[in-house]
Amino acid sequence: MPDDIELRSTDATDRESALARDDKLELRVWLRLLTCANLIESRVRAGLRETFDITLPRFDLLAQLDRAAEGLTMGELSERLMVSNGNITGLTDRLVAEGLVSRSLSRSDRRQSRVKLTQAGKRAFDAMTPVHERWIDEMLAAMSRGEMAQLLALLGKLKRSVQGAGLPDQSTEKAGEKT
Repeated sequence: MPDDIELRSTDATDRESALARDDKLELRVWLRLLTCANLIESRVRAGLRETFDITLPRFDLLAQLDRAAEGLTMGELSERLMVSNGNITGLTDRLVAEGLVSRSLSRSDRRQSRVKLTQAGKRAFDAMTPVHERWIDEMLAAMSRGEMAQLLALLGKLKRSVQGAGLPDQSTEKAGEKT
């Protein structure tokens, strides 16, 4: 799709609909990124819910544990998923109750819990992975491998630009202020 063509959608995830052609390019780029991320996320959320009766946060937690054979501490999960320890505790409690993960005291620090996939959790996640990958493949099917590689490089450049912008992020904001 050429850059000068606006997406038209009634989908609540489309942040671009209200833009005019003469709006600032930086704003248009940001809103296009936000729209694409929201569209992909909403479709993945719906697919996980309808196909596997699981939420995206639970899937994400299982994915992190699948990459860590020795398990992860609650703090490591919180950091990797970029959510609060309280959110991780609630997710973990539910997954433990479902038998998909186990929680045990860390051998190196008895104040920490280590979370691991159970065999049932591994089987469940392994069943979801190829379906999830197929959804992503289908959503990106209109792009060639070269276009995807180019987009990945440009997004990496954007990420570095955002990180170097000198604006506050969540870790540097004053307590009690919202982002």
